[in-house]
Amino acid sequence: MAKVNKKIFVFMGVEDSPELGMSVKLRESHEQAMSVPGAAPTGYGLGRAGWVSIPFRDATPPLDVLRDWVEESYRVVAPKRLVKKLDERPTRR
Repeated sequence: MAKVNKKIFVFMGVEDSPELGMSVKLRESHEQAMSVPGAAPTGYGLGRAGWVSIPFRDATPPLDVLRDWVEESYRVVAPKRLVKKLDERPTRR
């Protein structure tokens, strides 16, 4: 898991499964993530709050998409001041 200010923004692994994967909290990309084969609302009631568990399989989206989802989850969970710092960084190429 990864945290910002003691709040989790990504879980690594898929609950109750030997599969690799991740769970992220999404607002804008929620439906897109749910369309990934094997994706499901995250357990323990987190799915109701927008969390999606995405298994890493052959049909997993490209790394850039996964990276964008992790960043989106960070932005949802992080304090506004840290999101502002993220927005001020130079764009990556």
